Amino acid sequence: MERVKVFCDSTCDLSQSLYEKYDIGVMPLHVLIDDNEYLDTVDINGKELLDMSENKAALPKSSAVTVSEYIEKFRPYIERGYKIVHINISSKFSSCYQNCCLAAEELGDVYPVDSYNLSTGSGHLAVAAAEMALDGEMTAKEIADKLDEMKKRLDVSFVINKLDNLRKGGRCSALAALGANLLNLKPCIEVHDGAMGVGKKFRGNLDKVLPQYIASKLKDRTDVQLDRIFVTHSPMDKKLVDMAVEEVKKYQPFKEVLVTSAGATVCTHCGKGTLGVLFFTK
Repeated sequence: MERVKVFCDSTCDLSQSLYEKYDIGVMPLHVLIDDNEYLDTVDINGKELLDMSENKAALPKSSAVTVSEYIEKFRPYIERGYKIVHINISSKFSSCYQNCCLAAEELGDVYPVDSYNLSTGSGHLAVAAAEMALDGEMTAKEIADKLDEMKKRLDVSFVINKLDNLRKGGRCSALAALGANLLNLKPCIEVHDGAMGVGKKFRGNLDKVLPQYIASKLKDRTDVQLDRIFVTHSPMDKKLVDMAVEEVKKYQPFKEVLVTSAGATVCTHCGKGTLGVLFFTK
């Protein structure tokens, strides 16, 4: 039986309790605010980042985990006889996967997985990998291959409260952001084939929009895998998060409804008041 250690990028947005429960190692991305550099989940969280950057014209910048950082973290486990499965943020969002592959070439016995996702979309894969590793019946390569199949069944989306951060980051035009804000539009951002696109647009305040969004994702569906769902959010009123959880439970009998907060890297792009429901389909 192989000894398998699971790692993931900090963009998986799992809670500290989940990382500890499943013994998942975390590789923090870098966040640069003015001339100060921070490690995501280590030196700064999502709320702290948004508070620090709220009145700045330019967004904080994030950068990938380096090849040498992957090697430094993985090598002690390789030397102790472990094989490593690492879940990366989508290669279309970051060079983390490319850097991890270079580290794997040097070390051997490392299996990088391009999650084709972000936030707890990738987090779902990290938890699944950890469960398979703890079960002890699959090799690291078999786990990585299984994740490549599973990632095609992820349903990942978020409702964005305001497009200001996407505008600052060049992911939407100033005119589109202005129009959405004036009309109080809340677009649903969906992840398909490793990239983000715009789905349905909702109109109104979040207390009205979130129930509509969750119903659109879960109501009357028979293809939902009911093991667990993540409700992941950037800083917002706890009452809204609690309401979202109750809406999820109204439509599908998930065994676990797990609430997590978006980290600094993800919050850089989504801003305050973003919430998503993330789950597997059958």
